[in-house]
Amino acid sequence: MKKILVTGGAGFVGSHLCERLLKEGHYILCLDNYFTGDKRNIVHLLDSHFFEVVRHDVTMPFYAEVDEIYNLACPASPIHYQDNAIKTVKTSVMGAINMLGLAKRKNAKILQASTSEVYGDPKIHPQPETYWGNVNPIGQRSCYDEGKRCAETLFVNYHLQNDVRIKIIRIFNTYGPRMHPNDGRVVSNFILQALRGEDITVYGDGMQTRSFQYVDDLVEGMIRTMNTEDAFMGPVNIGNPNEFTILQLAQTVIKLIGSKSKVIHLPLPADDPLQRQPDIALAKEKLNGWEPKIQLEEGLFRTIEYFKSILRR
Repeated sequence: MKKILVTGGAGFVGSHLCERLLKEGHYILCLDNYFTGDKRNIVHLLDSHFFEVVRHDVTMPFYAEVDEIYNLACPASPIHYQDNAIKTVKTSVMGAINMLGLAKRKNAKILQASTSEVYGDPKIHPQPETYWGNVNPIGQRSCYDEGKRCAETLFVNYHLQNDVRIKIIRIFNTYGPRMHPNDGRVVSNFILQALRGEDITVYGDGMQTRSFQYVDDLVEGMIRTMNTEDAFMGPVNIGNPNEFTILQLAQTVIKLIGSKSKVIHLPLPADDPLQRQPDIALAKEKLNGWEPKIQLEEGLFRTIEYFKSILRR
């Protein structure tokens, strides 16, 4: 049994990771300040004697005996991370410093949940890990993009200077049950609008593309990355390479729900990437052949059922 710390453990992705690691027989210490996390995401885990929850903000130091750390703490949707841009930068940068300091003291292995946003509005398609990105450092999204880029820098330098055992993953668009209903992301927006019979709002002409990954595939990739040999640190892309336009997503959601919603178009937000697709060759090579198993319609069906349940609350 390993003692594993998950920051942001009550969030959308963090709660699924805690659940999976607990099932594997580990002791889980879940840290969350509940800015975007929700205790309802982990309430079903609270009866376990091997699951502990601490309300804590990672911008403040934290001390515990741990073997591994998954650093997920940070708002990840534009609505939430732009709500308090300074706090977002602090969470990414100071949170990384505090968790790396803990890993250094305890000789713990630590994984950074970075993001495809480090590539910005990419000029290379699909995006390999060798691509340095095209990011606006003073744009509306830069608090998140540059915060995550700085966190990657900190991880690499803690390894080089202090021999901290690090892993870096770059997460591409992920969806699934326990998404925050008001996070402003395209999957949750479309599903809720279609379930309510409202117009579906597409920004721009809808021809911009995304690659949508179901949360279970992400969790599998995270755990496999943590379990690789120490020599492999990443960064490694974790995402689904199947590419869809935003209009295709809207039409698929309408079809699966049987909604009468109509698509309307609004102006494209500033710095919104026009293409986003991961090159996952490195993940396949280093993570024992990892690749996504759950494709879009199946994953959307599961997510739709979840949102139906919360609308009935």
